[in-house]
Amino acid sequence: MQPHEFIAKWRNIELKERSASQSHFLDLCRLLDIDDPTTADPKGDWYTFEKGASKTGGGDGWADVWRKGCFAWEYKGKKKDLNKAFAQLQQYAIALENPPLLIVSDMDRFRIHTNWTNTVQQVHEFALDDLMDASTRDLLRNAFLHPEELRPAKTRQMLTEEAAEEFAQLAQRLRSRGHEGHEVAHFVNRLVFCMFAEDVGLLPDHMFSAMLRPFSISRTAGKIAAIHSSHDAAAR
Repeated sequence: MQPHEFIAKWRNIELKERSASQSHFLDLCRLLDIDDPTTADPKGDWYTFEKGASKTGGGDGWADVWRKGCFAWEYKGKKKDLNKAFAQLQQYAIALENPPLLIVSDMDRFRIHTNWTNTVQQVHEFALDDLMDASTRDLLRNAFLHPEELRPAKTRQMLTEEAAEEFAQLAQRLRSRGHEGHEVAHFVNRLVFCMFAEDVGLLPDHMFSAMLRPFSISRTAGKIAAIHSSHDAAAR
């Protein structure tokens, strides 16, 4: 199957996930010139549709497609929430031998989440039309055949060390401008908390990042300081 044929076919499909997902995956295999699960593994030992798995929180379910040592794949209907699909896959990951890639798709969009232990997660996202690009098809083909090609180079320890260095430099710059050490430490702690709160969903809709985006560095510092002053006043 040629890229333009795949895109033309699936752009207008309005079938629900259950009716369309396996057909979509089979066409994708044809596009990438990769054997489908039934052809490659008739017994379903290492590559199969609807791989049963136990959820980490209890109960059973299944991944829509599983390829041992490569990926678990979850489909959703068009325009559905892919974050929920990813969260669902995360519940199955351990039972599926913790595949290095967790892939979600609504047949219009694709997201490949890296899942290696002790590495910084990367997300490769592309849309249906992007499959016209050979590099996008190569990325997806590597998910099937050479998942190590998608392994992030940066470890969590490296990221932690880089972040610590950035905060240390920020603190030093603030102290060099005459701010007291305890005030600087308090300010930096607040920044770290805001970033953490955003990451775990305590600040919805990327609120902290959205607040910073329109501002220059100097205006951002003032904005953050004003928020923390308001918080302190409310706490008293």
